[in-house]
Amino acid sequence: MTFTEEERRALKAERFEHPHPRVQKRMDVIWYLSLGETNANAARLAAVSSATVDRYIAIYREHGIEGLERFDWCGPSSELLEHQASLEEIFRAEPPHTTAEARQRIEAATGVKRGLTQTRQFLKEVWG
Repeated sequence: MTFTEEERRALKAERFEHPHPRVQKRMDVIWYLSLGETNANAARLAAVSSATVDRYIAIYREHGIEGLERFDWCGPSSELLEHQASLEEIFRAEPPHTTAEARQRIEAATGVKRGLTQTRQFLKEVWG
């Protein structure tokens, strides 16, 4: 890979100044590569796996520095979110006393079966 001086300056600055730590890590890895480090050394210096270095290189090659600053993923979403309005109506009319009760009522109303931890997490995310 070859880097322009402008790219090197941007990498050097963003590895410390970017507000998101993951972007900083990405910039750090590519910065080490711009200095001539091997992939293995860049991984060791940045404390990431070699697979992570490969992913960062692929992002950089395809999208440049702008790609390293962008996140194109979103976390998984709960299947229960589709039923949020109806569940809220049910629980406001008659609040569950336990997570186990909430789990049973959610399954009866939606057909979606979840464990206690997932039920608890859903209830906290949706209704705090």
